[in-house]
Amino acid sequence: MIAPVYGLVLLLVGIVAGAVGALSGLGGGVVIVPVLTLIFGVPIEYAAGTSLLATIATSSGAGSAYIRDKLTNIKIGMSLEIATTLGAIIGALLAAIVYASNFPELIFILFGIVLLFSAIPSAKSLFRKGFRSSKPDFTTGLFQLHGSYYDKAARARITYNGVRWWLGEMVMLFAGIVSGLLGIGSGALKVIGMDWGMRLPIKVSTATSDFMIGVTAAAGSAVYLALGYVQIVSASPVIIGVLGGAFLGAIIMNRMRGNRIRLFFIMVIGLLALEMIFRGFGVL
Repeated sequence: MIAPVYGLVLLLVGIVAGAVGALSGLGGGVVIVPVLTLIFGVPIEYAAGTSLLATIATSSGAGSAYIRDKLTNIKIGMSLEIATTLGAIIGALLAAIVYASNFPELIFILFGIVLLFSAIPSAKSLFRKGFRSSKPDFTTGLFQLHGSYYDKAARARITYNGVRWWLGEMVMLFAGIVSGLLGIGSGALKVIGMDWGMRLPIKVSTATSDFMIGVTAAAGSAVYLALGYVQIVSASPVIIGVLGGAFLGAIIMNRMRGNRIRLFFIMVIGLLALEMIFRGFGVL
């Protein structure tokens, strides 16, 4: 059993994490892991286990809303999911080795560095003037990596072609390893792989990332569960909150302009990256 006040706080943390995860495509893990470790003093391996379960909830809440609004490109998401799932299993097994070696500070620092560098391509994308669809390439025709959606903020239908599928796959494999190692959905890397690598619209990248992170997190969480790094009782209020927050974030995101989403994305991961690096070096 957990204290009612503590449970309520965890519920609120979950709501915020779910909303942030849905808005940015990151999944709730980028909020949950730092909050549980930095504020509540939860060992990072248990925070990571809770985060992975919460990420599945983020994907379920936001993913279903984005599919309804036809923002998610399911075909692209499924074509990339094979690499992320394989990577998540590899990453979770690597995490078990790191935790057994008693070097959790390494995870904090690695978490922060990955988040910090993942903001760079998105920052460059802020200077794009609107979205211009790329010319179809070989992979576009072979895998039919194209689509369209109605942008409520721009009040226009956006048509796009995905390109450089091979680059997207490489980024997704790395994203999966990071997901399993750090206990996050690695949505930051997924968004970058689609937004920067495959030249998809930011809203499609975000929505498809939220669709994908659930499968990636499920693969990693199975290993964490087997290792005993998940406390179901304390994770439950977080998961419930994340589910509600994800629905809220999905509603807000569809009404925001693309560059505002990118700016929000950069601010969130930049702040969390610095917090985790400081914690790894013993400053916090």
